[in-house]
Amino acid sequence: MADEVVIERLRLKIPNAHIFKLPPKPSAGGWRGGDWKDKIWQGSLKVVERNDNTAVLLVDAQEEKNIFAVCPINHQLDERANNGGNGVDRCIDSSRYFVLRIQNAQGRHMFIGLAFNERNDAFDFNTALEDSRREKVAEKKAAAAPLGNSRVNSVDYKMKEGETIKVSIGIGSSSGGGG
Repeated sequence: MADEVVIERLRLKIPNAHIFKLPPKPSAGGWRGGDWKDKIWQGSLKVVERNDNTAVLLVDAQEEKNIFAVCPINHQLDERANNGGNGVDRCIDSSRYFVLRIQNAQGRHMFIGLAFNERNDAFDFNTALEDSRREKVAEKKAAAAPLGNSRVNSVDYKMKEGETIKVSIGIGSSSGGGG
């Protein structure tokens, strides 16, 4: 049996992400980044696609093979849906704060807080997740489309055996020799 080929695509890398231990969730509304005081880690964030799976990886900034946490992304593949409930939630008080649902190999999960220094990093993070979701929707639509449609409208432009083409090039009026 041949080894399966794994295609990995790095959608985004942000060198400076901060991770917080979350306080108890407020009963109403959502998470508030301003309430987070207990910073537990700082390093790089990557949004990675491996074959059909998308994940947010939190890795050591100096030694990228050291993974701190993995947040699998479960895209909602309905065209009208947004990325809600995919493993990443926004905070209600800041565009730079998010809550990640991280998961270990045994399937156990917990929630941690993610913060970026810059709004641009948060925007890029949102965009990478949304672009990934849109591509998954497009792939799903392409897989569901019938395969035979592309040949129905095709026309054979090959020359038949023995067929010739005559090309007439009209040259503008000239009054004789070249000189």
